[in-house]
Amino acid sequence: MKFLLGLILGLLIVPVAGLLYFRWGYLPVAVADQAFPMERQIVHGPLGARIHSEMPAKAPISPSETNLLIGAHIYRENCAACHGLYGRPSTFAEHMYPEAPSLWQPHGAGVVGVSDDPPGETFWKVKNGIRLTGMPSFEHVLNDTQIWQVSILLASADKPLPANVLDLLKQPLNFNPPGQTLPSVTETK
Repeated sequence: MKFLLGLILGLLIVPVAGLLYFRWGYLPVAVADQAFPMERQIVHGPLGARIHSEMPAKAPISPSETNLLIGAHIYRENCAACHGLYGRPSTFAEHMYPEAPSLWQPHGAGVVGVSDDPPGETFWKVKNGIRLTGMPSFEHVLNDTQIWQVSILLASADKPLPANVLDLLKQPLNFNPPGQTLPSVTETK
């Protein structure tokens, strides 16, 4: 009887301790917290498997100058604040957890942003978003053609882009509504 009671208590201690750990706020939830043990393995394995099983195999549009230009406009409106512009990284991406990748910075062997990912993978990420990363789903914001235009643009980030597309991606973002200026703050002593 003591053995059975000990077994039951032993089996209950682990879930109760885990529940209390979560309930009392010990789980790392702030951006500056250290990652939870095995967090990357727990999240990235299933994410990669899901993306690769559901992503479209081929883009239904071509990387024409028109599609790249429209993609650049959409990118500036919806993506640049977190992922930066050409030669202008985001000012707050490194303060996100996980950090929002800079999609116009070279890394690795000539790779720029996610230009080494298939366009279908980028399409899936933009359309569906990624939980617990700050990457929202654009499924109800952009239509599939617009998502493809951004995806094709990002897949072409390591290639020469048309001058008008590159010019648009180099312009700084203006967060003030047109015709409106932010109030100035004066320091008083």
